[in-house]
Amino acid sequence: KIQFANAEDKQEFQKYPTKVGRRSLSRSISQSSTDSYSSAASYSDSSDDETSPRDKAQANSKGSSDFCVKNVKQAEFGRREIEIAEQDMSALISLRKRAQAEKPLAGAKIVGCTHITAQTAVLIETLVALGAQCRWTACNIYSTQNEVAAALAETGVPVFAWKGESEDDFWWCIDRCVNKEGWQANMILDDGGDLTHWVYKKYPSVFKKAQGIVEESVTGVHRLYQLSKAGKLCVPAMNVNDSVTKQKFDNLYCCRESILDGLKRTTDVMFGGKQVVVCGYGEVGKGCCSALKAMGAIVCITEIDPICALQGCMDGFRVVKLNEVIRQMDIVITCTGNKNVVTRDQLDRIKNGCIVCNMGHSNTEIDVASLRSPELTWERVRSQVDHVIWPDGKRVILLAEGRLLNLSCSTVPTFVLSITATTQALALIELFNAPEGRYKQDVYLLPKKMDEYVASLHMPNFDAHLTELSDEQAKYMGLNKNGPFKPNYYRY
Repeated sequence: KIQFANAEDKQEFQKYPTKVGRRSLSRSISQSSTDSYSSAASYSDSSDDETSPRDKAQANSKGSSDFCVKNVKQAEFGRREIEIAEQDMSALISLRKRAQAEKPLAGAKIVGCTHITAQTAVLIETLVALGAQCRWTACNIYSTQNEVAAALAETGVPVFAWKGESEDDFWWCIDRCVNKEGWQANMILDDGGDLTHWVYKKYPSVFKKAQGIVEESVTGVHRLYQLSKAGKLCVPAMNVNDSVTKQKFDNLYCCRESILDGLKRTTDVMFGGKQVVVCGYGEVGKGCCSALKAMGAIVCITEIDPICALQGCMDGFRVVKLNEVIRQMDIVITCTGNKNVVTRDQLDRIKNGCIVCNMGHSNTEIDVASLRSPELTWERVRSQVDHVIWPDGKRVILLAEGRLLNLSCSTVPTFVLSITATTQALALIELFNAPEGRYKQDVYLLPKKMDEYVASLHMPNFDAHLTELSDEQAKYMGLNKNGPFKPNYYRY
């Protein structure tokens, strides 16, 4: 019999189920610690968790039902999270205040497909404040913060997304977002290319009449270049992923912090002494390797590009082929943007207890489909954590079913998302307001001057003071005193 020191302790204990004893209590605590910082776990009404949002009739306080979210009643909690995010996104808020009177996006009808988090909500509300009409859906079935989606729906932004969508739900939400009677998008903001692909295939007339596409991921940019090469890209597109302010900050610094957060929340793993292979040494891979090495992990990398491979060697990482080391690895991380980076054959040879996860946008890097076979057993042990069990008892720990780890299982730093969001907003303004003929039916990089402007907006956060060129110095270097300060070919 359990003895309690006082009545309060007994009352607290009795809040938890007692049939499975103390283990239930520890499991409950463990579960809550690993849920994504979408506060849905705290704010959701558990009574409606089993009901698909598609089957619910919901309306916001204004009577509008042009949205589909988990529970619009969570809006108040979502609003608090958005307000917290705004405090660390001062550059985007500054842009909103500077341009709000001019309304540079008046007449823009933007259909967006991104992660729906508190940070992207700040971007969406900035676009609305600048005059745009927006309709939004999620680019990842696990990364939506339900209460944030509810807050957006409450303010009148049509949002179609919830955490834990099925594949069918995902495409249904995209279609609902695009297909609105009496409303036709003229701008696309995408993350991964799924929205662009859907509009191109299902609504070619909308695609042809669009004034521009802004894409922020490696996967989506690759798809755009494929369309352009085939002569099928009939609108100008802005490649935000390869802009300096996205690649060098979001891809590198963001992943350097969020890789550890995602792995810790889901597995409680200790990194010291662990054997880790990171597949791909681009900016995302560099960030992951830097963080893991600093925590004492023994890190090696795989690469196809000799330049990136040489960078890895100079940074102190061994460059290997995955087949050569797969049996010894404790953690396998993919971040290439490619497909079948980790194959079924390699998964068969992986050791018991190995953690397998993906930091690239697409869920194609790990051959997860091959693991859904009769001889293998899937066991859900935590939110976004599955044990895949082989007939001999071997267990592989698969995170987020091979989808993007950080946004599926944890969070990303708000400040760095401010940089990306400001870049996206400026790209939309540039494409929407560009005079006819400036941009042809091709894929473009953000003008260098805009990259520098985005960076300059974030200087006050660090109380940083830029040195100014004298007239003589500017003349000597052949530069405008106000920039741009580097040629387009410069590699930062």
